Parts: sequence; structure tokens; C-alpha cells
Amino acid sequence: MVEEALPFYDKNEARKYVRNSRMIDVQTKMARRALELLYLPEDRPCYLLDIGCGSGLSGDYLSYEGHYWVGIDISPAMLDAALDREIEGDLLLGDMGQGLPFKPGSFDGCISISAVQWLCNANKTSDIPAKRLYCFFSSLYSVLVRGSRAVLQLYPENSEQLELITTQATRAGFTGGVVVDYPNSTKAKKFYLCLFSGPSTFVPKGLNGNVEEEEAGESRFTSGRIPYRIARRGVVRKSREWVLEKKERRRRQGKEVRPDTQYTGRKRKPRF
Repeated sequence: MVEEALPFYDKNEARKYVRNSRMIDVQTKMARRALELLYLPEDRPCYLLDIGCGSGLSGDYLSYEGHYWVGIDISPAMLDAALDREIEGDLLLGDMGQGLPFKPGSFDGCISISAVQWLCNANKTSDIPAKRLYCFFSSLYSVLVRGSRAVLQLYPENSEQLELITTQATRAGFTGGVVVDYPNSTKAKKFYLCLFSGPSTFVPKGLNGNVEEEEAGESRFTSGRIPYRIARRGVVRKSREWVLEKKERRRRQGKEVRPDTQYTGRKRKPRF
């Protein structure tokens, strides 16, 4: 049974994440960057784990790219917000510091946005950050397919906290390192812990330049695709455009979808 920690998001905070357009945009950008760093095969959808999935904003981008995913979060309020948004992934209430309750080799990769640093806090007297981190990383290593990756975006408070996190990841069997995007910018600077569940190949280089260059740098990774935030802008829920976009996303996932017709997305008249 999961005991919800008090500092984590309540219903009021959950509402901010689904209504604040800036938060949505930032979360989507970081999810896109994390997915790029996973280096997944482009010819097939993958089964991914989203740790600290919250209201499902990062999961929305995974679905948009044609992947299946499972999200785990400690906050019931955030998961309720995800259910209200009718996200396409499966959701699980759980504390990552107690380990991940999945079978070995279940996932082709893992992302996490702004969650792992919470394990460094001792919210109860029984919480020992180093033990919780090791429990998390050892279970993560188990549930990943050998040779796959995990990309964890995080906000370390200081170098000691970052060293604690990377040390426990190494103890659990991971190789890899930290990718820092825009290291010279105070606002755009982002840390991504890139972990390999197998022999280390190479640690990607972080994006560089000033804040104005951030958009151009990221757009190169999505050549030929419409950016998610633009594709979703102005699309009315349950409209024909919304239905067609959802059907196309399911086709990319390999699901069986009925052909599009002139009646697709048309509202039915009441029987009486």
C-alpha cells in the first residue's frame, strides 16, 4: 500500500499542470528531448515506462510518437487529472522509492521528467535517500530489456545530490552519464541522466548555445514532423480533427482502426 508523501502534488497543483500552457509546453519539450536521447528504433513502436508521469503530459508525447507506455506516480491527484484527460497510457499508483512492480525485461526504455530528485528528500524518519535510490535503480535495471536505455530528466539541488544519484545508479548496474543541455544558461539549463542497461556505447552530447538557439537545436531532431505543441494547438476535443488525429496515432502504433469516412467524428443525433 502506497503512503502518499505530503510534499507531493495535491488537486490544486494537479489542476495547474493541465491548465497552464507554459507548463504543458515545457513538459512536452523535455519529453521530446528525453525520447531523442533514448535512440529508439524508428521502424516499430516501443513499450516504454514513464516514471513520475503526473497528469500524463509527457505520456501524451509518447503516444503522439506512436509508442505504448505505462506511467507510475505517487500522487493520486495527478493520476486523477491524467484520467480526466483520457490519456492513452496505463497508469499505476506507486512510490518509485519502494521499487517498480513490473516483471523483468518488461520495457524497451524509460523516461522520467522532473521526478528522480525527490528521492533525495527524507519525508519520513524511516526514509534513507541512498537506500530509496538504490531500490529504485535496481528495480529499474531489472524491468528494462537488456541493452535498452533510461533517460531521467532531473533538477539536482547541488553537485553532492547529483553524485548521490549517479552513484546509486552505478551500484545497481547501470552505465552511462549526465547530459547537460545549455550549460551556460540559467533558465534553459537541463540535466538528463542517460543510463544504459548493458555495455555503455556512448553518452550523447548536450545541446549548447543561447536560449534563442534552443528552438532551432531541438527542431533538427524532429525533421519532417509537425511539432507536437503546434499540432495540438486549436484542436477542439471530440471534433473531427481531434478524432482523425487520434486514429492516425493509433495507426502508427499498429492498432486496427476503421477507415476514415465522411461520417468520421460526426455527432450522432439523439434517439428520442
